[in-house]
Amino acid sequence: MTASEIQAAVKGYLLEEFLPGEDPASLGDDTPLITGKVIDSIAALKLVSFLEEHFGIQIEAYEADFDHLDSIARIVRFVHSKL
Repeated sequence: MTASEIQAAVKGYLLEEFLPGEDPASLGDDTPLITGKVIDSIAALKLVSFLEEHFGIQIEAYEADFDHLDSIARIVRFVHSKL
């Protein structure tokens, strides 16, 4: 799976699940998700579940943090490293 495929899936999920009706252009690859309060801790857990199911990866509890989940770009790198 390519980085652009991962990026498209993650962005689509975030827009549909947490930002319905939002302009897709407003969610950039480097938009801060956690620190920018786009997603909270509950949403982060939902995001982890989506990533595990959609990409068939296992995410450890200590990996579900700001370093890996705070932007689409970080999520893409993280998921790509797990594949």
